Amino acid sequence: MLGWLTKIVGDSNEREIERLSSAVADTNDLEQSIQSLTDGELRDKTDEFRQRLNQGETLDDLLPETFAVVRESAVRRLGMRHFDVQLMGGIALHQGKIAEMRTGEGKTLVATLPLYLNALTGEGCHLVTVNDYLAKRDAVWMGPIFHALGLTVGVIQHESGYIYDPDHPGESLSLQHLNQVSRKDAYDADITYGTNNEFGFDYLRDNMVVDLSQRVQRARHFAIVDEVDNILIDEARTPLIISGQAEQATDQYQQFARFVPKLRPDQHFTIDEKSRTVSLTEQGIEAVESVLGIGNLYAPDNFELTHYLEQALKAQFIFERDVDYVLYLDGEVLGEGRHHALAEIVIVDEFTGRLMIGRRYSDGLHQAIEAKERVRIQRESQTMATITFQNYFRMYEKLAGMTGTATTEKEEFARIYNLVVVSVPTHRPMVREDSSDQVYKSEDAKYAAAVDEILLLNEQQTPVLVGTTSIEKSEHLGGLLKRQKIAHQVLNAKYHEQEAEIVAQAGRPSAVTIATNMAGRGVDILLGGNPEGLVEEYLRKAGLTRETATEEQVADALNAARSDCERDGQMVRGLGGLHIIGTERHEARRIDNQLRGRAGRQGDPGSSRFYLSLKDELMRRFGGPNIADLMSRFGMQDNVPIEHDLVSKAIENAQTRVEGHNFDLRKHVVEYDDVVNKQRAIIYSERHKVLSDEDLRSVIIKMASEVIDDLVETHTVGNDSADWDLETLATSIAAIMPTPAEFSADTLAQLNRDELTDYLKSIANWAYETREVELGADLMRRAERLVLLNVIDRNWVGHLTAIDELRQGIGLRAYGQRDPLVEYKSEAYNMFQGLLAGIRQEVVHAIFHVALQSPPIPRQSRRLSTSVSDNGGAASTVSKRVGRNHPCPCGSGRKYKRCHGRIQA
Repeated sequence: MLGWLTKIVGDSNEREIERLSSAVADTNDLEQSIQSLTDGELRDKTDEFRQRLNQGETLDDLLPETFAVVRESAVRRLGMRHFDVQLMGGIALHQGKIAEMRTGEGKTLVATLPLYLNALTGEGCHLVTVNDYLAKRDAVWMGPIFHALGLTVGVIQHESGYIYDPDHPGESLSLQHLNQVSRKDAYDADITYGTNNEFGFDYLRDNMVVDLSQRVQRARHFAIVDEVDNILIDEARTPLIISGQAEQATDQYQQFARFVPKLRPDQHFTIDEKSRTVSLTEQGIEAVESVLGIGNLYAPDNFELTHYLEQALKAQFIFERDVDYVLYLDGEVLGEGRHHALAEIVIVDEFTGRLMIGRRYSDGLHQAIEAKERVRIQRESQTMATITFQNYFRMYEKLAGMTGTATTEKEEFARIYNLVVVSVPTHRPMVREDSSDQVYKSEDAKYAAAVDEILLLNEQQTPVLVGTTSIEKSEHLGGLLKRQKIAHQVLNAKYHEQEAEIVAQAGRPSAVTIATNMAGRGVDILLGGNPEGLVEEYLRKAGLTRETATEEQVADALNAARSDCERDGQMVRGLGGLHIIGTERHEARRIDNQLRGRAGRQGDPGSSRFYLSLKDELMRRFGGPNIADLMSRFGMQDNVPIEHDLVSKAIENAQTRVEGHNFDLRKHVVEYDDVVNKQRAIIYSERHKVLSDEDLRSVIIKMASEVIDDLVETHTVGNDSADWDLETLATSIAAIMPTPAEFSADTLAQLNRDELTDYLKSIANWAYETREVELGADLMRRAERLVLLNVIDRNWVGHLTAIDELRQGIGLRAYGQRDPLVEYKSEAYNMFQGLLAGIRQEVVHAIFHVALQSPPIPRQSRRLSTSVSDNGGAASTVSKRVGRNHPCPCGSGRKYKRCHGRIQA
């Protein structure tokens, strides 16, 4: 039915390509006239475009001419001319869409077109990459195009900011032409390259500063997200968190880690592999209760014990070393059998296989794994600021993306990000041959078949790239190749730069490269090898290094490398190009397509095949037993594969089901996170007002007025004043602010409700003026700002903890036939209203009791999940020494260690 409908009305992507082709023709018509311009005249075009924008023209009006200018600049500075399909991709990006372009189609060059056009507004553009290496590489690579047109290019790295400067030698070879500047200067550039993590963390840090001058980012105008499926799909459920250390980790983690391994599967617990959960059996519950010496494990009093137990069960039976995490010490992954008490638990990205250094599992799971592996248990942390990538990138005025694989997730992009996927044709026809999967009974048979094919191809000098799903499996396959004496490279996913260099050379004759799926994304694999990456090797052959060689010798080495790579490339093409081997199907078809997409770039020949076994996770979870029965009925041996369209279809159906399930999970995260996102926007907006307003007196007076309204409403219920609780009202007012000597409940009893409210507000104004006389106007202004920031920040941190606890338990409401999301929204709203009321009351109380110290206390150092950075925080306003467990003098009702004492700690 769908096929017939498509034939009648036409394919929507085809119609989009027709529209893009028409716009490309407009750019091509201008090429000859632009070519006639001198370099100076080409540079002056930027000023002309900006002037035309100021006179009322739109970016769309300027598109054909600006694209022609960028293309000419690329030809002159890089010797690269944008193909028509690259212009199509650039138009799609400018329109705020996702350009799906195959590997090797030049997405890095494509991005220069819309970046230049949108940077003309002067509001800044961001190019978002998946790692620091690609951010600086792409900025330096494309920098000459922008520099020749008068635009500045900034780069955000983990610790620093840089500006592209062709005349600057750089601190090192990897930072060539990058001049170190402040982070703010890098953001103030016309175009800024950086990673999703750095952009997101800088946003959070900007909303924790105590002075506007400490902010580094501008408004979020236009962003292009490279590898958009990786960042907005794969990373979507991973929140960015800035955290401070909370209470010391308890010994409960070790206690549970000691006895949980003694539990037996089926007897004491069952594992649901699809949902990755562990459930205790009745016998298991009894065993745990016996060990802990308690009568009922699930009694309310034992809530914390069940939390430790659940995390210990996950750590022991779900999360595997060298698959989900590794032991990491002094820059080295400790191999199987190696252990060290000072090692860290480092998470392995399930999609890329890369080490996520600095990331920690939440909710105590990381501590449970540390206890399991007998390494030092780090203190638990308290969230101070957090946001998901989903909500961060949805804040951009215009968002676009690039990737080689987006079509399978187009529904998710449309529903969550309002992004349309445009599949751009390849510059040359795709000629890669994709063979059907071969399925074996056992893993040993699968790996043996893969090794046999690698051996055969290696003897023919055909390059092979092998994709695996984990570090453990990469090392296992590497060991098998070592026994066969096959030279190979295994990517350890520790350092992006080395990873990129290895992947870039995967097209050399006889090269065998093993990589976790998606490793080296953004790196082009050239058949015959990448000559730029071989310069050091050629210099070494001549007994030289980059440091000792002259410019002429380096140029000679590069020319020799280019000549050899061109010759080898022709040979490899004759052998059928790069061959891709997949050793397991991934949950998402998109990841498999990414692996296959490494071959067949720009019309090159290539081939691919996946080797599977019935023991693979996806096969085991979906349909493996059925296929096993089929193989047994036909009497097939372990080393004889089954290769049939029905099997391939069954695998694709399984992947489609998992993709749908994962989409639901991510949609679920968005629905819940949207609640906090709206609250975050309100808090950050109020915080910005505090930082930007010169006089905050009216803000606090308004808060005092609202507090008085609340108190009067609470204590004057009914129309009969005899029923009013004026004693408590008077006590509450006196606890918040100074009152005149004649103030009492008797005084209040003589007034009606309106008079009472007006009288109390007049007292608040009198007390405020008196306080300002005591401190002086300048000190009072400083006190207002410090108190507001202090109270907002501290209460927001507490609210984040409370809202997270609510979210964790809200799912149980479903058992009572109530929608957990509806319940969550309702309770989160009430909690937020309580937060705002609490902030008002605490601010009003604090402003009348604050005792400022001079000079101010140094700003608090806050621990990020990726680094330690001093990003500001409200200075404490408490001057007298108080015991940590005594009530805080601010009147909040909390213990000092959990209130102002925590801020000073």
